[in-house]
Amino acid sequence: MSSLRVRLTFPPEKVTEPIIYTIGQQYQVVTNIRRANVTEEAGWVMLELLGPTDEIERAVNYLKNINVQVELVAGDVVQ
Repeated sequence: MSSLRVRLTFPPEKVTEPIIYTIGQQYQVVTNIRRANVTEEAGWVMLELLGPTDEIERAVNYLKNINVQVELVAGDVVQ
């Protein structure tokens, strides 16, 4: 099982959508929110994705395709 830590930045029109729930349902990944800041206008989430490498890649591609900014995060964001 692989893991990937990313920072997701949501455009205003995506803030109210259940995007993290969706990737957990559509792809064979477990999502673990490590830190977040979401308001009505904007939002970002530090997210850990666990699962097979190809499924993590598919989930990340989905996020990029729906205009969610995805940045890799090194290390643990919560100790």
